[in-house]
Amino acid sequence: MGLPPFLRNVLIGIPIGITYLDTVGYVARVEGISMQPALNPNLEEVDYVYLNRWAIRGYKIERGDIISFSSPKFPKQKLIKRIVGVPGDIVNTIGYKTEFVQVPEGHCWVEGDHTGHSMDSNTFGPISLGLVTAKATCIVWPPSRWQVLNPMIREHRIPLNILRSSVA
Repeated sequence: MGLPPFLRNVLIGIPIGITYLDTVGYVARVEGISMQPALNPNLEEVDYVYLNRWAIRGYKIERGDIISFSSPKFPKQKLIKRIVGVPGDIVNTIGYKTEFVQVPEGHCWVEGDHTGHSMDSNTFGPISLGLVTAKATCIVWPPSRWQVLNPMIREHRIPLNILRSSVA
C-alpha cells in the first residue's frame, strides 16, 4: 500500500523547494534607508528583491553589483550593499581608519548608496567573499518598481586605480 498522493507530493516537494532556495535564490525584503535611492526610495513602500544565489557561484561579482552578505560584526544579520571595490582596487574610504584601502585578495569593499546612513565597509573594512550569500538581480515588489538591478557605481565612488587608468 503506497502513500496517499498528497503526502507523496509533500515529501518530494519540500526537499526540492529547500534545494531551490539554498542553490538558486529567493525573495527578500529590504529594510532601512542605506541603499536609497536604488532600493526603498520612499518610506511608504518597501522593496522586495530577488536574491540570486546562482549568480555568485565562483564568486563572479563585479563593481556595482548589489549583494547580500552576512555581517562581519553580527553574523546572523544579513546586509544588502553595493560592491565598490574588488581585489586589487584602491578605494578612497569615508571615515574608515585609513583614508585609502587596497582591497585584498578574496575580499571586496561594499557601501550603501545612501552615504553616511549605512553600516558598510567604511565601518568594518573589506569583507571576505566567503560572507557573500547572493546577488540582488531585480526588484520584484511593489509592481510599480519592477526592474532589473544593473551594476553601477556613482562617479565619486569609483576606485582610484580605475579612475587613473581611464584618464591615462
